[in-house]
Amino acid sequence: MADKTTDKDAVKAAKEAEKAAQKAKQERIKQSKPKKEGSVVSRAGGSIKKFWKDFVGTCKKIVWPTGKQVVKSSLVVLATILVIGLVIFGIDRGLLALYNVGRDQMQELGAKHKAEISETLETTEAPADDAAEPETEDAETTDDGEEETTEEASSEEATEASTEAASAETTTETAAETATAAAN
Repeated sequence: MADKTTDKDAVKAAKEAEKAAQKAKQERIKQSKPKKEGSVVSRAGGSIKKFWKDFVGTCKKIVWPTGKQVVKSSLVVLATILVIGLVIFGIDRGLLALYNVGRDQMQELGAKHKAEISETLETTEAPADDAAEPETEDAETTDDGEEETTEEASSEEATEASTEAASAETTTETAAETATAAAN
């Protein structure tokens, strides 16, 4: 138990010594600062004068390049910019050409696919047209009790068939566009 008390006392003494050292340091800093004399304007004037004096001294230390060195450096910079610009231009044109070739091939594939689908639709629609009943002017009775000519009934059937064909064509066009988009 005596050991614990001794350790606590040692830690406490170390903290107090550290605080005392910090206070002493702050007192020395405070004493070393010169006391400000004069008005704010005179102090500001002195600061500005000191700044310009330091600025002029620094400018005298600078080693300025000769005219030949400036021209040579400028030409190196311009040549580098030109070379890098040409490289970027070449890469851009190459990628654009690849894109155009791929796009053209996809359009050709899409056109071929669309033609195949159109041919398939035409062959499936042709037997349906041959099987249509011949048009006659005979009257038929509908569920409503109204008389309807066969010509009107045939035109309704033709309208339904063309609607179905248009729906099938739209579906195939959508499929072709999806295939084209997936290939891109």
